Amino acid sequence: MSAVKFAPSLLSADFSRIAEQIAAVSDADWLHLDVMDGRFVPNITWGPKIIGDLRKLSKATFDAHLMIVEPERYVDAFREAGADIITFHLEATPHAQRLLAHVRSTGAKAGIAICPQTPVAMLQDVIEDCDLVLVMSVNPGFGGQSFIPRSLEKLREARALIDARNPACELEVDGGIGEGNLTEIVAAGASALVMGSSIFGTADPGATVRRMRSLLH
Repeated sequence: MSAVKFAPSLLSADFSRIAEQIAAVSDADWLHLDVMDGRFVPNITWGPKIIGDLRKLSKATFDAHLMIVEPERYVDAFREAGADIITFHLEATPHAQRLLAHVRSTGAKAGIAICPQTPVAMLQDVIEDCDLVLVMSVNPGFGGQSFIPRSLEKLREARALIDARNPACELEVDGGIGEGNLTEIVAAGASALVMGSSIFGTADPGATVRRMRSLLH
């Protein structure tokens, strides 16, 4: 497996200093952008306009996580705003395979996310169509939650499915990740790590990314 990717979540950044916060984590591989609509999850964040403005501040890979109902209505707008990876929830659309194919047709990488209660087996029929699988290790909607222990087994299950059927697919995990559980999460098969408060809640987010990366070597 290639080097683990770090994806700081801007949900936990200070938006009054957003250019400075983005610059601070320039050593990270991706920037994770949580899009919430107040319907699929009980929180509201931002839409394509904000992502388009943020795009002007960074050349990093924009990893957009759509926690919204009817994601098929908005994929094109997020791609036009500058999203490089577009991940939607399996639970949010009845036509996941079609939407994965459409995301790829826009030139973006296509990802699918599953909530804590959704079994990995639900991905059996779409795994070849995914560039990324996102296992939520907390219930989506808010930052700062604790990692759900069962997520480690889900990561192992997802890693086995990916290795057997689509080895190029990234396995991302989001929620409750920090220095205390980083290594066991990677050992369970994760190849990309989304972290919010454990990075932006520190005095020096950039140094935190570098320190966490060093723990994996």
